[in-house]
Amino acid sequence: MTIAHQRVDDVHVFDLQGQLNSGNAAAAESDILAQVTGGARKVVLDLTALDYISSAGLRVVLVAAKRLKQAGGKLVLAGMQPHVREVFDVSGFLAILNVVPDRPSALGQFAGT
Repeated sequence: MTIAHQRVDDVHVFDLQGQLNSGNAAAAESDILAQVTGGARKVVLDLTALDYISSAGLRVVLVAAKRLKQAGGKLVLAGMQPHVREVFDVSGFLAILNVVPDRPSALGQFAGT
């Protein structure tokens, strides 16, 4: 798996590519939380190129969302593939996370904030 990080104005965007599983979840969590600890309050996880997510990967997303909420920030998930979306749906995460169809929609969630 690869994670690319970029800033679009004051929004931190992480592009996740490949598989987010138990073998790389700790590194992914560390990368994302390092930005949150460093002051990021607006975070987008672009999952367009994510092929697979395990329960360990779901935990990374949940921890990031919780940490951002505690810090007064917001997490938006964008571009889920249908099979990845199904994992989020079955786990019940779609009901508690902010999910939008694509990156422009995700960035729009922060417009004017």
